[in-house]
Amino acid sequence: MSKTVIHSDQIPKAVGPYSPAVAAKGLLFVSGQLGIDAATGMMPDSVEEQARIALRNLDAILKEAGTGPEAVLKTTVLLTDMADFGAVNEIYGNYFPSPYPARACFAVKALPGGAKVEIECIAMAE
Repeated sequence: MSKTVIHSDQIPKAVGPYSPAVAAKGLLFVSGQLGIDAATGMMPDSVEEQARIALRNLDAILKEAGTGPEAVLKTTVLLTDMADFGAVNEIYGNYFPSPYPARACFAVKALPGGAKVEIECIAMAE
């Protein structure tokens, strides 16, 4: 069985020992993306901006793998405060085309670097 690791210069470096994405058997598994701006290394305070940047980072990985948001099958969204669900949901809904991917959303105690949102996905690979 072979797998291909996907990297992108358009996303920040991983905050741990993991690959940004791995493709195998027609599927692409994208690691959780935080709202860290790749150009500055900074993360804005607002959950809305963090969500936009996390999705931009996710998009960069999908493009590097030769696909896009329309190929996403499932996402997992992690929030440190479920009160942010509505704000993140609006941004999320503007990013993904209909029909939307399956999704799970969880509230967690904390995320790396004080992030408020993290988004990962599974997509169809080329």
